[in-house]
Amino acid sequence: MKNHAHTDMESIFACPMHPEVIGKQGDNCPKCGMELKAVQSKNAHEYQVQLTTSPKTVEAGKATELTIVIKGNEQIVPLDISHEMKIHLMAVSDDLTWFRHIHPEEQTDGTYIVTETFPKDGKYLLFADFKPSGAPQALHRQEIEVQGNYVAGDEEITNKWISETDGYRVVLENGIDFRTNKTQDLEISIEKDGKKLIEADLQQYLGASAHIVMIGKVGKEFLHIHPVSDSRFPVFAQTHIEKAGVYRMWAQFKIDGKVHTADFTVDVTEGKKGANEEKSHAHQH
Repeated sequence: MKNHAHTDMESIFACPMHPEVIGKQGDNCPKCGMELKAVQSKNAHEYQVQLTTSPKTVEAGKATELTIVIKGNEQIVPLDISHEMKIHLMAVSDDLTWFRHIHPEEQTDGTYIVTETFPKDGKYLLFADFKPSGAPQALHRQEIEVQGNYVAGDEEITNKWISETDGYRVVLENGIDFRTNKTQDLEISIEKDGKKLIEADLQQYLGASAHIVMIGKVGKEFLHIHPVSDSRFPVFAQTHIEKAGVYRMWAQFKIDGKVHTADFTVDVTEGKKGANEEKSHAHQH
């Protein structure tokens, strides 16, 4: 896997979260709203993300050790801490019914290791999000095949805007109104025992009030979103969705030391071009 390298300019402006997004000084990323940062061409290397598994054949229902090595020019690349971790690894089943957000731990030899158990056979996608020192945030995707007949239960993907998790009722309030070509709000309410929670009820999780991932069902488009404060909702964010279609979304929040994961399914329709010209205001890294 290689990220996008731009070596045809003395200096480029790229999104720290989406390095494939480039523009001019003062522009914001249409995917997450972050201001584009200057990147010197000498830092715009290509990175190789090498993944090995132990055992080599991954079996459903059995623990698997994942080892990640990130290299540039055949050398291990030092990483900066980004949102409290050096690597954020999002693992999802190909049908998007199973999701994990895990954090490989750095070893003395520069590799990163984490153990995970995959629930059923089939293809899984691994999205590694990391920030090489002195370079923009990078995102890499890999696929692995899991063998075996162990099945943890199938789940049908349908439009779903209400999620029950650990006694919390989590609602994507504007789930019916997702469109492309606009600054898209994500308005999420949380209720426990009949009480509506506010942002102050949540603990910081990975340097923000919550953590949100969206993945497209067909093309597996990946959006990594960090919320901002809003008095109306305990979890609120903005993003820009480029392609219409069905998306799965996972919103994670932390209360009393425990991370809770709510899942949603939305059908993003094609919006009118130019209908919304304002820039989004997503969390700055």
